[in-house]
Amino acid sequence: MNQRPIMEDDLHAYVDQLLEPERRAEIASYLDDHPDIAGRVAAYSAQREQLRGALASIADEPLPTELNLAHIIEGRKRRPRWALGMIAAMLLLGLGGLGGWTMRSVVPENSNGLSALAQEAAYTYGVYAPDRVRPVEIRASDGAELTQWVSNRLQRPVKVPDLSVSGYRLMGGRLVATSHGAAAMFMYDDDHGDRLVVMTRPMSDRKLDTPMVPQSAGSVAGFAWADSGMGYTLVGQLPGDTLKPIANEIRKQARPI
Repeated sequence: MNQRPIMEDDLHAYVDQLLEPERRAEIASYLDDHPDIAGRVAAYSAQREQLRGALASIADEPLPTELNLAHIIEGRKRRPRWALGMIAAMLLLGLGGLGGWTMRSVVPENSNGLSALAQEAAYTYGVYAPDRVRPVEIRASDGAELTQWVSNRLQRPVKVPDLSVSGYRLMGGRLVATSHGAAAMFMYDDDHGDRLVVMTRPMSDRKLDTPMVPQSAGSVAGFAWADSGMGYTLVGQLPGDTLKPIANEIRKQARPI
């Protein structure tokens, strides 16, 4: 019998440990033969553990009385029909609250939106930085094409930073999807194999200017800021005091003249 094709849903189920032993063994064998996909799955697993850690402090909190199923069933006998809509809304809020608490734990509050940008960059780093086959879509050798492509898609002029003075070479870049629209990602590496990701996208406030602020998500740290409505963030698995001068260099080069 031919093996079922392995789809993206199978990979996520593998990470969440929801597969039957036989299917899990098939996925494991597949990952052994496809190191690029294995790197992506490892990034999914790291994100899962980050979320589990972020939720650990509230996981044992008791369910509010008004969301208890027995309480709701008993209440139906005493409430008019119009109240059922209110109950449904409360349930949806309760389920949605889990996602809200997840992001609150992982992403610090920030009215300027820089924390969301940094978190998006951290997730992007987790997916593409471990990839040893195709971490970027357009390579540095096609730098002019890369610059034109991302500038057209973001509808803003984008400069690709030169980090050679900091010891990092441009590998290339790609467009990535975020909850706030398209963003440009540029990846760099050094002679030791360390990789950095620079990500930029338009902010909701087209005139936003902010100072540089440190950000972190698990083992990934970095800095985020905004100039003239464009958000920028540098992330990597390096200490903050190592990343900060590199971030300063990026800001100097990317700042509109």
